[in-house]
Amino acid sequence: MAESRTEGNLRKVYCVVVLLPILAFILSFPLGRYPIAIPDLLAALLGKIFPFIHGPEGVINTVIFQVRLPRIIAAMIVGAALSIAGAAYQGMFKNPLVSPDILGASSGAGLGAALAIFFSLNVVGIQVAAFVVSLLAVVAVYFLSNKIKRDPTLALVLTGILVGTLCSSFTSLLKYMADPYDKLPAITFWLMGSLATVSPKNVMSSFVIMLLGGVPLYLLRWRLNVLSLEEEEGKTLGLETGRLRLAVIICSSLLTAGAVSISGLIGWVGLIVPHLARMLVGPNYKVLLPVSIAIGSVYMLLVDDLARCLTSAEIPLGILTSIIGAPFFFAILLRGKKGLV
Repeated sequence: MAESRTEGNLRKVYCVVVLLPILAFILSFPLGRYPIAIPDLLAALLGKIFPFIHGPEGVINTVIFQVRLPRIIAAMIVGAALSIAGAAYQGMFKNPLVSPDILGASSGAGLGAALAIFFSLNVVGIQVAAFVVSLLAVVAVYFLSNKIKRDPTLALVLTGILVGTLCSSFTSLLKYMADPYDKLPAITFWLMGSLATVSPKNVMSSFVIMLLGGVPLYLLRWRLNVLSLEEEEGKTLGLETGRLRLAVIICSSLLTAGAVSISGLIGWVGLIVPHLARMLVGPNYKVLLPVSIAIGSVYMLLVDDLARCLTSAEIPLGILTSIIGAPFFFAILLRGKKGLV
């Protein structure tokens, strides 16, 4: 009886989690400085699917498909990527306080973007530089940690802090050297996180990168439960935990680097969303990862909607996620251990 009740509750959670991204996707289109009526939106969307339906043209069509659609999709995939990476890292390190930037991926992306802006590269160049330097930072962490003959998990964390600190220091140096009237504001604004300049091309390229990281993690989600066990227990189950840990690092770093390369540095998403998902469905990664993906996509989209609509000047996403995330996490801590790994 208890098992059937639990399965029934999980089905209800799944239904809500599946419907929420669809609802958030549709309701985000009318929001913004240029209002769009729901009938015009539906006509435009149906007109793209069915050629015999004539949707609105002109400014409305441009706003929907060239401005808001890429931004909405970008917000959802960034939120999903950071959330699944955070959930995977928390399970691998057996620590509920771990976030996707633990291995220096976010700091490396910030350094890459600062370098690109410092040398006056365009938007595509900034995103490519952010992605490449982010991956280089993770590779450096992995190889440096192998030189430390101690606990491999502790070595990864320590070298991640080291490389992240170095990247942040070089980023600060570039900000100090940058033109205070042009490049310094651009570097500072990018580091605070934004989707204002995202384009359909950016979305497609980053989506491919995040698929390369997200699909393997999703397929291996049932094995992630093994990483929360002790090393010897995992080996008795017949799984090579070392290879599994390496796969998680590579996939999560790809997800983080791809997300940060188009959105800038956005904190708290990969820390808060896995906790919320764990409170809803428990610690089993077979269901935790899909729920984290759905909640993360909705959360990031709602934050981006707030950034666009709260004030006349767009608020950086990193500021909003920190304002929302810190009190929320404190509330989780007050609840005790519920929702933690």
